[in-house]
Amino acid sequence: MNKSDSERIAGILSHFGYEEITDEKDADLLIINTCSIRQLSADKAYSQLGVWGKRKKTHPDIKIGICGCVAQQDKASIRKRAPYVDLIFGTHNIYELPTLIKRIENGEKVCAITNNPVICNQNDFKIQRKDSVNAWIPIIEGCNNFCTYCVVPFTRGRERSRRPEEIIEEAKNIIKQGFKEITLLGQNVDSYGKDFNDKNITLANLLRELNKLEGEFRIRFVTSYPSDITDDLIDAVEECSKVCKYFHIPMQSGNSHILEEMNRHYTKQQYYEIVKKIRNRFPDVAITSDFIAGFPGETEEEFQDTLDAMEELELDYSNTAAYSPRAFTKAGKMTDKFLSEEVKYERLNRLNEKNREVCLKSNEKFVGKTLKVLVESKTEKDGKIILNSRADNNKIVHFEDETKDVGDFTNVKINKAQTWCLYGEPTV
Repeated sequence: MNKSDSERIAGILSHFGYEEITDEKDADLLIINTCSIRQLSADKAYSQLGVWGKRKKTHPDIKIGICGCVAQQDKASIRKRAPYVDLIFGTHNIYELPTLIKRIENGEKVCAITNNPVICNQNDFKIQRKDSVNAWIPIIEGCNNFCTYCVVPFTRGRERSRRPEEIIEEAKNIIKQGFKEITLLGQNVDSYGKDFNDKNITLANLLRELNKLEGEFRIRFVTSYPSDITDDLIDAVEECSKVCKYFHIPMQSGNSHILEEMNRHYTKQQYYEIVKKIRNRFPDVAITSDFIAGFPGETEEEFQDTLDAMEELELDYSNTAAYSPRAFTKAGKMTDKFLSEEVKYERLNRLNEKNREVCLKSNEKFVGKTLKVLVESKTEKDGKIILNSRADNNKIVHFEDETKDVGDFTNVKINKAQTWCLYGEPTV
């Protein structure tokens, strides 16, 4: 979502004369787009602002801006911490940027944070997408779940879906530009359409409409909330030839008591049933997840349930993190239950080791199989051309081939598995 926001910001800036450059030392305007999902991300953002602040002492004409979730969350306190910042804007008002830029160009220091999202047709603004095969389309933003560890509802607001016709129009433009993979984005992507008074507007039906578009391309969607994955959505994935057989479904913990403490609206058993249902429909599907180590009050036995779940579910990959207290959240106030940093990171290390074991086991199942892949990039190594690609089920595949190029689809027979990727050779 942040990458997509940055592409939209770059596109808006290009409308009134700004051009992206590669060396920040030559910049007239510096903007950092931030994430506050964990404290480390926020700390990195402030560290970068500090570097820019020192540069501004010798180059006072430089304009500095901060946006995204840290800006939305910290608001005016940023000015106290970094008084040299010229522009602060949040997640809700990216499309006010033309007016905000004019104000700072006139010498004003601007803090423009609103809790009321600025609604507009995003197709009215140019999107400066990176040259690649992948393109992102936000279809829903915000979250209504209020997980006790998560700041997203406070920084991104409540769920807001885009009109399907607007999304379809953006997808058509993406296909015309030559992109080969479209990823539909949302904090809870399978909640798409619930805020409309129209039962026909769902993620499943949106996938069906996008699947009808002409051209050779494929579609992904992230991130799914477990209890929002409907039978109709699974049916749509099966029906639509262009939709990837891949689900990213954050579990967060393998213990039902911790899930309840997290305010996740499912139990361990319910999550297992969802995964079983998906695997029964798609033999080669990839299911990835997210897990938190060291949630407040988590016992060693409850953490062991998470390790067991990762293995029993045969997950293909998981994003992992130690619990990070966030402002405004319920868990952030459970200070009497906080675990020590030593315990959290010792558990994270074990979680990562289990992740490596499970990923390798998952990849080994594909040795001998043929996967259709999309070439995303290529490198030269020891005089050989190595193509770096991704399969329908999100597996990374490397192979040698001088006849294929970035953006090509091809079939590759897998002959070697490593922890994070597969190796193979092209087939006829």
